[in-house]
Amino acid sequence: MDLLALLDELRITSQNGKKYADNPYDEARYERILELTAEWYGHALNLPPAEVRDRFAEELGHVTPKLGGDAAVFDDEGRLLVQRRADDGTWGLPGGFVDPDESPRETAVRETREETGLVVEPEELIGVYSRKPGEYGPHSLVIHLYRCTRIDGEIETSPETEAVEYRPVDEVDDWHRNHGNVAQEAVEHCDQH
Repeated sequence: MDLLALLDELRITSQNGKKYADNPYDEARYERILELTAEWYGHALNLPPAEVRDRFAEELGHVTPKLGGDAAVFDDEGRLLVQRRADDGTWGLPGGFVDPDESPRETAVRETREETGLVVEPEELIGVYSRKPGEYGPHSLVIHLYRCTRIDGEIETSPETEAVEYRPVDEVDDWHRNHGNVAQEAVEHCDQH
């Protein structure tokens, strides 16, 4: 059994259970499940359980998978905009987690501007991709990928990026997590349209 998938389901169930519990007995049971979940997340991710609980507490309301928006930006030669991530040195598409009161489409625009210096306009949704807990992180994730057109700005790095450039997808050999597969699908999608 995948421990992170189990922990993610227990975390979501216990946090949502606490929110909707209507008696102290159920509240206490969900709290205990959350304590155990934090303890085992701590073991699995080498984090103190108190830090795990603090991260849990940041999620308010009904807990759902993480949500993100990414951008596929092509130049006139058909090369894809990619960035070398400062945190691990791998290459990936611009994008990230949705902020409060923001759609995945708006996230793709904001993240591209923050990470690459370019202002883009989403033209179409290429696809929606999901990732299960443990595949590349401890939580479920749903990413919306948009084909975007550059409308302004100049390429520049940010605190999150070591390099930003347009490259043919098949010339990138050190992709961040599942970005290589998503980038290839973006190329295939745009070739068909």
